[in-house]
Amino acid sequence: MAWFDRPLRLTLTAAHKLLKAGWFVRRPRTFGAHAVALTPERKLILVKLRYAPGWRVPGGGREHGEYAQAAVIRELREEIGMTAYGRVRFACELEEAVDFKRDLAALLVVEDVRYRPPRWSWEVERVGEFDIDRLPADTSPTTLRWIAALSDEI
Repeated sequence: MAWFDRPLRLTLTAAHKLLKAGWFVRRPRTFGAHAVALTPERKLILVKLRYAPGWRVPGGGREHGEYAQAAVIRELREEIGMTAYGRVRFACELEEAVDFKRDLAALLVVEDVRYRPPRWSWEVERVGEFDIDRLPADTSPTTLRWIAALSDEI
């Protein structure tokens, strides 16, 4: 499938830019849930999306009426193929202005995560584990800010 990755990345990036244009006009209010997912060895699990640059914490939008914990568990199963997890702790909520959206991002710490990355995903290009104090150079600024804000929680 490697031959398909580049055209798919270009298509999804273009689609994301179209969505951003709509958000610029509408300025929607959204609600997100994101996981600071830690392996039993205390490594941080990050994902690289096909449509956005840099390594990021797994997560996404919450459905209307969906609890943040349920959304984070769903997103971890979808994005990294989570098979088991331990304690889940609510860490904080942060107001974010992302891509012209007004987002209330719930951050949760999920411990002892075990996973088997899907063989292929439309959304996630790569899944990786990193020492918290040695994140990749291309980690997204939002992820770096969130990890710094939660340094006492991790």
